[in-house]
Amino acid sequence: MAPISDADDRTLAGRAADGDVRAFEILVRRYAGLMRGYAGRMLQSTDEVDDVVQAAFITAWQQLPNLADPSVVKSWMMRIVNRKALDRIRARHPHDELGSPASRGLPAPVQHSPEAVAEHHAVRSALSQVLAGLPEQQRQCWLMKEVAGYSYDDIADELGLPVSTVRGLLSRARKRVISEMEAWR
Repeated sequence: MAPISDADDRTLAGRAADGDVRAFEILVRRYAGLMRGYAGRMLQSTDEVDDVVQAAFITAWQQLPNLADPSVVKSWMMRIVNRKALDRIRARHPHDELGSPASRGLPAPVQHSPEAVAEHHAVRSALSQVLAGLPEQQRQCWLMKEVAGYSYDDIADELGLPVSTVRGLLSRARKRVISEMEAWR
């Protein structure tokens, strides 16, 4: 009999949904790096990545019994980490951290000037709004391609779509992002 660590996602997700902690641990080890990389790219900061990924795994553990198709556990967990990262981005408020140059009486670097910080937050907020306004499949395809670096084939496999459909969804998503972000060029 093959070791559980060699089991496919469907088997592991099914066992984890039934309460098998070991099966869930294998899923965590299998996808933690991908989820960390994805969250890191979305958050553009390593400070919050561990918290977001941990929150995603907690949600996954709690919601796993409700997953209708265990074979899509990878894309399902990626959607969870995506939502957690977006929630974290939306919750951010600009503030002066204790260790910042300004709190030590030093001039802030140009990239940390109030104007640069305000512009960065405005651009990020605008992009978040544009992405939130995309149809779900377009948003998923765009994030998987542009943020997580998935190939067209990988996106198609994860979402259970033909590659041609993924290309069309990405094309429409990119056109909308470009047109709605034109003011920020």
